[in-house]
This record gives sequence, C-alpha cells and structure tokens, in this order.
Amino acid sequence: MPELPEVETVVRGLRTPLIGETFIEVVSDWPRQLNGIDLPELQARLSGRSIQSINRRGKYLVLALDAGENLIIHLKMSGQLSVSNGQMPADKHVHTVFLLASGSELRFRDIRKFGRVYLVRDPEEVLGKLGQEPLEEEFTSEWLCQEMGARRRVLKPLLLDQTFIAGIGNIYADEALHRAAIHPRRQTNSLTTGECLALHEAIQTILSLAIEHEGSSIDAAYIKPDGGRGSMQSELRVYGRAGEPCHRCGSIIERVTLAGRGTHYCPGCQI
Repeated sequence: MPELPEVETVVRGLRTPLIGETFIEVVSDWPRQLNGIDLPELQARLSGRSIQSINRRGKYLVLALDAGENLIIHLKMSGQLSVSNGQMPADKHVHTVFLLASGSELRFRDIRKFGRVYLVRDPEEVLGKLGQEPLEEEFTSEWLCQEMGARRRVLKPLLLDQTFIAGIGNIYADEALHRAAIHPRRQTNSLTTGECLALHEAIQTILSLAIEHEGSSIDAAYIKPDGGRGSMQSELRVYGRAGEPCHRCGSIIERVTLAGRGTHYCPGCQI
C-alpha cells in the first residue's frame, strides 16, 4: 500500500500543479530516503531542472525532467506526496521537500520512512526488473495463461511478485482472485484455460475500478495529493472483511497468512 491504482491517482493529481515547474532546492532530514545519492549531489543535479512529464511504472512515480534527468519516487508503505504553499508549516513526518520556483513545495511525507527517491538518467536503472503492466496491451490473456502453465508457484505470491506483474499488491491480489473465484493457494500450473481467462479479466477489471474510485483509503497510509480520500474501500469484496459474509455465496470470509501476507478469501466460492 499504495498499489497501482493509488499511485496512478497520485500521478494524475500531481500533473496539473507540477508539470512545467522548476526545482530550485531540496531539503531532507532522512538520508536513507535518498537512494544511492547524497543530498548535495541531489541538490546540484535538480537545481534548475524543470518537470516535463509525470507517469507511473508499477508502483513508481516517474518525473521526467529536462536535460535527461528522471526523478523517480517509490511511496512504499506509507509515503504521501502533496504540493503545498511554501508558507504553510510542514508536518513532522515530511522528510524530503522539493522547493519550486513558483514558491510551492513538493512534500514527501512518510510516517514509516520506507519511501525512496532516485535521480537517474536512465529509468531502467530503477525500473528495469519490473514485470508486465497489467493495464497495457502487452498484458494479454494468452501471455498470462502461458506464464501460469510454465510455472509451479503458489498463485497469490506470484501475483505480488513485481518482476512478474508490476503494481499489484495485497489488496488487489485478494480482490482479483475473489472476482475470478480462484483460491489464493492454488498452484499456478493447475489453472485451467478458463480460470486463466477469468483471472486476466478480474485483474484488469479490479484495477480499472480502483483507479475510477481513486484508490482505497483504508487507513492513513494513502491520501490523495489534494488531501482527499479514495473510495474504493467501499467496493472491496474480501479484503478487510474477515468474519463477514461473502456477497456472492454467503460463506464467511476468512483471513490467513500466506507468504507472510494477510490474505482474505471466500472458502465457499474460491476453489
């Protein structure tokens, strides 16, 4: 958390206030947030650089700058980005601030301090190991069926593997598997063609729906750049509903730990 839909929402919320802006300074009190670059170098390379575009790759935000630089940000578990008036005091959990020529500030708030900032000329240095984008044309049902049949892995951990599919996290893996009526503990090579097709459709449907609802604001971990909350949490069918009846079959939703992650599923209709 945040996952693909939340990061996509953040990207869309930052484009209007940031594209065309110019960095003038960077302030940070948490060196580990600056991955592989020290603060003086980051300040020197960012100063005077303008933001040309803002896009997403998996769970990463990619700010393409002039002069061939790319500022890449990973929110990890609790990172939040906002554009604020420079006169407003920053929250104590804001650890890195990018000062802009207009007087505004891009603030990186991160309670758990796992978020990371990268500045690279070649984005592939950071993004090169990421797998398929699940909402792009290359993510076809044929590809998914072929990959599932060629692997012998437990299904849900594979969906969380960012080198396989980029952007799916715990919430939407649970939701996609429920929508496809597939048990999270299934072996990938046990899926029928029909189940693979159902899973492909479920992944794209649930991610698209979550983007439409601007993500899931289940707790304070995810807030939109404007301070608002997403509404996808109201649409979740299994995640966070342990002990409640399944909307499809009435069985009680269960929660187990699978590969170290809390996993929600319906024992009645996920087989």
